[in-house]
Amino acid sequence: MALTPAKFYKQLPNNAVQCQLCNHFCAIKDGQAGVCRARKNQGGKLYSLVYGYPAALNIDPIEKKPLFHFQPGSFSYSLGTLGCNFSCANCQNWDISQAKDIENKVKMMDFAAPEKIVAEAIVNGCKSISYTYIEPTIFTEYALDIMKLAKENGLKNVWVSNGFMSAECLEAIIPYLDAINVDLKSMDDEFYKNNCNGLLKPVLDNLKTIKQADTHLEITTLIIPALSDDEEMLEKAAEFIASELDTDTPWHLSKFSSAASWKLKDLPDTSDGIIYRAYEIGKDAGLKYIYVGNMPGDQKENTYCPKCGELVIRRLNYHIERYDSGGRCPNCDKSLDIVD
Repeated sequence: MALTPAKFYKQLPNNAVQCQLCNHFCAIKDGQAGVCRARKNQGGKLYSLVYGYPAALNIDPIEKKPLFHFQPGSFSYSLGTLGCNFSCANCQNWDISQAKDIENKVKMMDFAAPEKIVAEAIVNGCKSISYTYIEPTIFTEYALDIMKLAKENGLKNVWVSNGFMSAECLEAIIPYLDAINVDLKSMDDEFYKNNCNGLLKPVLDNLKTIKQADTHLEITTLIIPALSDDEEMLEKAAEFIASELDTDTPWHLSKFSSAASWKLKDLPDTSDGIIYRAYEIGKDAGLKYIYVGNMPGDQKENTYCPKCGELVIRRLNYHIERYDSGGRCPNCDKSLDIVD
């Protein structure tokens, strides 16, 4: 297996390099890999260990990302590689995100050229390609090559991200990025440091840049008992979205499941009560579109007109019934901020 030369790095003395892809800005010695374990320094040059080697390939409903206001009811060809630049204790995809010895693992995997990914998306009737399951920043070179081909072939590009990419990385992907769901995990920097091995500020800065670029943005907050269920923190998150982004930014409030998590199996599952309280906090902040997650069949998974309250999209287990009229309320003609 020939390693693929990486971009987004600079050389340092003594054959070291500094990766420029995310806000870890890893200084990597010769023969070592970065925090994500997916980028390795060999002889003073940085290489991607995962270019062309997706560890997960699926056809997903776009609502699974979750994106509720972007091409509702469509399917997205979804891929992710091994590795991640976070190490979230609550991760549900830890088997691939926290994979070790990536260089040897990919030797047993099939190579998938960008052309193949795009062709598979088209033949399966997908309207978009999603870069997901782990943090797509770590395979940006691969993602960008796919994204450019996807654009040429009329497909949309979607990222599901922790928002910790560098400004340089974000600048590179924005021209090809149609929609993104970013995890705003907490408004507490200590949570990011202790639970994720990350920082809060770069995420907030990137969210503002994404919104200013007019890329479709939705935000997810996983509410974890005793870690990210503090009402004051949730108020700060809602106020940030409303004041620094826009009240039309959808906010997804997801229940934590201990059974599916990597390291938090001793915690209880999130109660319905705190999810509903967070929903009300979002409403009090003026947010127009708030959704509960991991609560199939709950009426708060539906979209209602923010002006008159009319039911415009009904959701049940990724089954979608649309009653809108071209992205507008059929009752009062209010725009529903939907991208089709």
